[in-house]
Amino acid sequence: MSHPTALPVGFSRTEDFVLGTVLLIDKPLGWTSFDAVNKVKIALKNRLKTGKLKVGHAGTLDPLATGLLVICTGKMTKAITQLTMDNKVYTGIIRLGSTTPSFDLETRPENNLPFEHITAEEITVAMHSFEGTIDQMPPVFSAKKVDGKRAYDHARAGTEVALRSARVTITFFRLVAFNGSDINFEVHCSKGTYIRSLAHDLGQRLGCGAHLAALCRTASGVFSLTDAISPATFQERINALTPLSEQSSL
Repeated sequence: MSHPTALPVGFSRTEDFVLGTVLLIDKPLGWTSFDAVNKVKIALKNRLKTGKLKVGHAGTLDPLATGLLVICTGKMTKAITQLTMDNKVYTGIIRLGSTTPSFDLETRPENNLPFEHITAEEITVAMHSFEGTIDQMPPVFSAKKVDGKRAYDHARAGTEVALRSARVTITFFRLVAFNGSDINFEVHCSKGTYIRSLAHDLGQRLGCGAHLAALCRTASGVFSLTDAISPATFQERINALTPLSEQSSL
């Protein structure tokens, strides 16, 4: 199967969604990926006047992450497995000086350590040391299944879990800016990479601890965040389309 193309931002045909489309949605902060998919699905069902429409996404974003979510509808959901395999690009902030159990701000910072002596040069060297194919340990607050339950369910219940490392590829890990405790970064990586783990591991490498403070997915394969629209804009544009039931009578 050739790589699917996304529906243009100015889409105009309601029937496209039944035939199969790739939509680029800019996921808001605090939304789960399911929230975004559900918003699209409800908007489409209401406009198409149908209860049967497949909608799914090609790569989860954590609630505390924003940015590009690739959503497929109709027959294009068959391409989700292919699209999930695409490499990803992220930008964000890694905060030095403390760790968190979740490796991000879902849980409170702890284990405060001095970081003021860390230089941009040391950060750059440490970041480059992660480039290539590495074995990465997922966060205990992750969706990995352990004994039939998600790892985060075990973690929130205070139960220890034994996770297995996964082999991922970091193509590019770059320091964009360094201000106080905050590292602004860009990373290009393979499917399955946990940027939270990368932030935690960078802090360990630097000896001062670190956690992920912000994250935005800017690209997935050939798709870019610059071409994405918000769920609210998607709703507005769907509402402006002629329903299928009315098109047949025109």
